Amino acid sequence: MRTIRPSMARLAFIASIALFVVACAGSASAPNLSPVGAPVDDTYSGYGQAAGENARPAAASAAPMPGITEDGVGAAVDDARIIRTGTIELEVKDVPTALVTARNGIRAMGGYVGASRTENVDDRPLAQITYRIPADRWEDALDLLRGLNGQTTKVVTEQTEAVEVTGQVIDLEARIRNLRSSETALQRIAAGAVRISDVLEVEQQLTNVRGQIEQLSAQLADLEDRAGFATLTATFSVPVVAVEVAAHGWEPAIVVDEATASLVEILQALTTAGIWFAIVWLPLLVVIGLLVAIGVWVARRLGLIGRRRTRDVPLPG
Repeated sequence: MRTIRPSMARLAFIASIALFVVACAGSASAPNLSPVGAPVDDTYSGYGQAAGENARPAAASAAPMPGITEDGVGAAVDDARIIRTGTIELEVKDVPTALVTARNGIRAMGGYVGASRTENVDDRPLAQITYRIPADRWEDALDLLRGLNGQTTKVVTEQTEAVEVTGQVIDLEARIRNLRSSETALQRIAAGAVRISDVLEVEQQLTNVRGQIEQLSAQLADLEDRAGFATLTATFSVPVVAVEVAAHGWEPAIVVDEATASLVEILQALTTAGIWFAIVWLPLLVVIGLLVAIGVWVARRLGLIGRRRTRDVPLPG
């Protein structure tokens, strides 16, 4: 037991160091993102190797260097990770032909169709397709859809967006490296542990570290995928002819039906008024007429009406 106590104390000391390293790795914060097209700092010039790509040294000045491409806004871009998304609405001569032309062109660039939806709106075909395009062929894809070998008649709307995630990628790679170092240290501690409680504690820490590594690796893979393949959603439709717009909604049968319904309503109103007059107002008028006639007859019998005043007229001579 005397020989084990110094060893276990040493194991506890090493385990505390490993846990401190794990805590530091888990609390690493992402550096500030640089604007789209800005050179990447020299401190992070080696992040490309960690992601399995050939990284180039960061630009020391704003002047373009050999191998540097241009992005959609014309700013110089080196190894920056940029997620591009966009939407474009097109009017084409024939929707099925345009879809086939666009699909073949995107496939030739190394892209693919991510999602699609087709429908008929007022007997007009409408299609919405989401394309995944290699980032370096973004402008080529836009040029393809703007023309489509003469199928595109009008670009109704076009909207693109570029978000740089270089800082996030660098941060994730650094955190994953730190966690892998902690994993290696914990594996060494587990190999030299004697007590079962120590072994269980180290295994629990290893499980937590490996879980964090898997989670961060998934986030890194998602960023790399979205930065490597841009997302472009295109809407295809046929132009609406002016005559069709004027004639839309006008149906002679409907107009005849509406006119007939109005005539029926008018006749119904007149018939209703006649019924009311015959049943209600006519008897009332007859009764009122009889009462007036009786009143006049009584007045005449009493001499109140019709009596003429005679004046004394002098006789001649």
